[in-house]
Amino acid sequence: MKKIMIVLIVVSLLSALFFFDVTEYLTLNGFKNSQYQLILWQKQNPLVFAFSFFFLYVLATALSIPGAAIFTLAAGALFGVWKGILLVSFASSIGATLAFMMSRYVLRDTVQQHFGKKLNTLNAGIKKDGALYLFGLRLVPLFPFFVVNLLMGLTSIRVLTFYWVSQIGMLAGTIVYVNAGTQISKINGLNDILSVKLFISFLILAIFPFLASGILRKLQHNKIYARWKKPKSFDRNLIVIGAGAAGLVTSYIAAAVKAKVTLVEAHKMGGDCLNYGCVPSKALIKSAKLVSQMAHAERYGLNSSTNNFSFQSVMTRIQTVIAQIEPHDSIERYTKLGVEVLSGYAKILDPWTVEIKLNNGEVQRLTTRSIVIATGAQPFIPALLGIENTGYVSSDTLWKKFAQFDHAPKQLVVLGGGPIGCELAQSFARLGSRVTQIEMSDRIMNREDSEVSQFAQKTLIADGVQVLTQHTALRCEINNNKKYIVVKNKDRELLIEFDELICAVGRAARLTGFGLEELGISAHRAIPVNEYLETIYPNIYCAGDVAGPYQLTHVAAHQAWYAAVNALFGKYKRFKVDYSIIPWTTFLDPEIARVGLNEQEACEKNIAYEITRYGIDDLDRAITDGVNYGFIKVLTVPDKDTILGVTIVGEHAGELLSEFVLAMKYKLGLNKILGTIHTYPTFSEANKYTAGEWRRAHAPKKILQWAERFHNWKRR
Repeated sequence: MKKIMIVLIVVSLLSALFFFDVTEYLTLNGFKNSQYQLILWQKQNPLVFAFSFFFLYVLATALSIPGAAIFTLAAGALFGVWKGILLVSFASSIGATLAFMMSRYVLRDTVQQHFGKKLNTLNAGIKKDGALYLFGLRLVPLFPFFVVNLLMGLTSIRVLTFYWVSQIGMLAGTIVYVNAGTQISKINGLNDILSVKLFISFLILAIFPFLASGILRKLQHNKIYARWKKPKSFDRNLIVIGAGAAGLVTSYIAAAVKAKVTLVEAHKMGGDCLNYGCVPSKALIKSAKLVSQMAHAERYGLNSSTNNFSFQSVMTRIQTVIAQIEPHDSIERYTKLGVEVLSGYAKILDPWTVEIKLNNGEVQRLTTRSIVIATGAQPFIPALLGIENTGYVSSDTLWKKFAQFDHAPKQLVVLGGGPIGCELAQSFARLGSRVTQIEMSDRIMNREDSEVSQFAQKTLIADGVQVLTQHTALRCEINNNKKYIVVKNKDRELLIEFDELICAVGRAARLTGFGLEELGISAHRAIPVNEYLETIYPNIYCAGDVAGPYQLTHVAAHQAWYAAVNALFGKYKRFKVDYSIIPWTTFLDPEIARVGLNEQEACEKNIAYEITRYGIDDLDRAITDGVNYGFIKVLTVPDKDTILGVTIVGEHAGELLSEFVLAMKYKLGLNKILGTIHTYPTFSEANKYTAGEWRRAHAPKKILQWAERFHNWKRR
């Protein structure tokens, strides 16, 4: 109601101005015709006249009435140069700020709701260089000031910043127009004031801050590189350190555009994902799932079979799977693609020189125009007292150790309630381990909505996992040749016996051993990079887990494109990394997949949303496959089919998510999914049915009522 009242007041004032022909005085001829009368009024009461003029100028500017130039000329004609400049400078800035504030109050929420994502980039630029942009707009006469006022109100620039920049930015134009107003009798039109030379002068003034900013950046750039001597020529266009997902994709792209690129890997090609993470864990999950299905074969009309498997064969199969995928990431393949692959340890000696200690004992030094650091991450091991004595394995080391076992560990403790911990806990429980999972927060999978966490916990418990939330690990002990971990819940300590302990409390970026310290790049949890993935050295980039903010293989590959293109062509065109649509999946059974916002995040960010749900228990294909459980939850903009985020819990959730990822990427709403044919009977139909639920909830009730009356009439 307040917004409506403001709009009505503004409309009423504008209507009154036009009705009483007040706008006639805001023309050059109108002012000249009334100039003599205005001078008489001024002489009768100069102070009241000055205040009245000031008030009218503020009002006209606040109401965005075109005519500020005439007001400014009038100030020069009526008050002279210095008094005119003083009056106009403050009146124009105050009026502009009032218009800015009205635009922000009345319009910004609506515009943000409809064009929020498109405004994110603009607001980011305004936050960084908003004062410079506004200053430039104020100086260039091409841009009507009232338009600038209204548009800037839709951005995130601070009110105080808007005021003082406007005060300074409009001063030059104010001086020119007020001074011209002192000779108003010689002016026949506004074009007489702005000569080509004067316009060019304003333009130079507007561009100057940006030139100064560029010069400052150049000086800062020179300062960063001051202690290093840049080579006159380079051995390589690009050197990539680390052959995980980020490093492989970066070097592949570089070779594809015919750059001379060297990829350095100290250990195994394919990095953590191939050798210790995604690939072996998914192979394990598949075997464990099949064991579970065999144990519950009666659900499919078959005889159940328990313990009819070899744990050692399961672990052997995992290595076989890795061996089958290895050629995709092999030295031979990348060499054929045009990448020089060196096996060894790389150390950056200066921003353009990398020393490689090859695994054969040789040392090689190469110069390069750009470097991409893609050294990945490793499991974080908490500093628990006694953990080194009892021993532990991580998601990296368990594969080699467990491959020696005839059976899964009898008593297994999994420390950590995140995706890795949950996947391993469920898999080993299905393979015969008595698993205890320990999580210090109040729920597992705490980045997901609480109902998703509860669903995951019930699933783990159903598979025999003892889930202990709100339990903090204190220390590890050995008593009577038995291993224990001591945990605390509130004021109570609990001893849990184990044969093997898996640490799955997160991963830490690999930050040491390749020259960061010597370069002066300070890194804590990750190497700091800007939106272009540049470090403090514009020719040294990072991609993947070592850069953050997401430790996901597909995000590492996504970053790799930006790192490669910016490293090779950034001098001419740079690209900001786009993190707007990031999907991820936890491969529990059932899977948990998500993209965009969930309820938890929407509430934290105070983003309005609606929820549409579809229960997968109603899906024909899920019923036929005996996996009719889970749900799809879609968050949309209120009263619109625009997708804000999707959470899926169920069989093939990771695959089902792809359609929503595509829809969000290309701004397709739920109505487009509803209008797309999906094969029957498939799991993908669940996406269409979810869209149908949204359509049903937003059916046009009035139109349907009229349709009902029409059909009733047709039956008569």
